[in-house]
Amino acid sequence: MPRPPTPHGHCSQPRRGSRQSCAVSRETSPHPAPPASPPVRERRTGLGLSQADLADAVGLDKRQIRRYEAGQAPPTLPVAKAIARVLGVSLDELAGGDEQRLSITGDWWAGWQTSKDGHDVFTSQPIRIKQRGQDLDIAALTRGDVDLDDGGYLWRGQLRLWDNEILMGRYAADDQAVRSKGTLYLVIHPHGHQIHGRWTGLSYDGLVQTGWAAITRTEEAARALLRTVSAAGSTNA
Repeated sequence: MPRPPTPHGHCSQPRRGSRQSCAVSRETSPHPAPPASPPVRERRTGLGLSQADLADAVGLDKRQIRRYEAGQAPPTLPVAKAIARVLGVSLDELAGGDEQRLSITGDWWAGWQTSKDGHDVFTSQPIRIKQRGQDLDIAALTRGDVDLDDGGYLWRGQLRLWDNEILMGRYAADDQAVRSKGTLYLVIHPHGHQIHGRWTGLSYDGLVQTGWAAITRTEEAARALLRTVSAAGSTNA
């Protein structure tokens, strides 16, 4: 009687006095989903999202997000892709791999070189940055140390991170009485603790102006960095 075939494998013919040996192959998915891991929770909280927010964004129940973050169950590949897209990370990063890009989400202080009546003015204001992968939202929290009559205003913008080093994007005033808008070109320090560069756009004095910008974690440091880069720029001009 012929032997039935062995599922997913084959058996060699036994030699006299030896046992039959079988080589069995196991089917595995060519694209396994990454396991649930702390990076999901860390990235979610870093973006200011609740478990309910993330669940709504990917079309899941909040309890399922809780299971993923606790390591009780891995997401399927489609779900993992959806979570990674919402959190702005790669699948490798979602699975706990090395972070490949700087994360600068948080509250900062920005210093600006502007002008009024032909004279340089150095201002500072608190700002907030929210990063989703390579895309960043940036907004002023207050007008800072200059009131609206002297050129201070609320603004917000969008930036893109390039090569973990350069930020490029645009900004626009958030105060209805102010029409200022323009572009930003910023360089991130390799350690990620400070940023400097230039803005170009409408200013208090005229149609198109440009000036230095400095962003650090404290107001004092932002003012100091701004004076350093503006002095170096004047020397090199």
